[in-house]
Amino acid sequence: MNFRFIALTGVTVEVGVLMLVYLNQSYCRMSHELMEQNRCMSREDVKAAVLEGAGQRVRPIVMTVAAIVVGLIPIMYSSGTGSEVMQRISGPMIGGMLSSVVLTLLVIPAIYFMWKSVTLSNCTVTENNHSKEEA
Repeated sequence: MNFRFIALTGVTVEVGVLMLVYLNQSYCRMSHELMEQNRCMSREDVKAAVLEGAGQRVRPIVMTVAAIVVGLIPIMYSSGTGSEVMQRISGPMIGGMLSSVVLTLLVIPAIYFMWKSVTLSNCTVTENNHSKEEA
């Protein structure tokens, strides 16, 4: 039983770390763009950064999970020596991979958004006031 958990944890952590890397890159890119525009980061900007970062990882994550699930499905329908044991192993692995997709594509971006939204600072933007001189 423990090896199933270790295998699922490994894949989930790997995919989750990649999701966090893309979320953080998107957030930093948005932050730098806003600094160049002399604007402060708002919740809407954080949401846009999270959607952009998570959107870049949807297809690779779904393809990874689909490849693993497609590889495990034949084990579910196999018959012969040792098939009962392998079916007990592959069933939870398939369910774990599907729950991994939910965690990676929904939960991690939502928690990242809440974390970055809470840590927004109250920045003050200094603008150059170019007022017209009166003649």
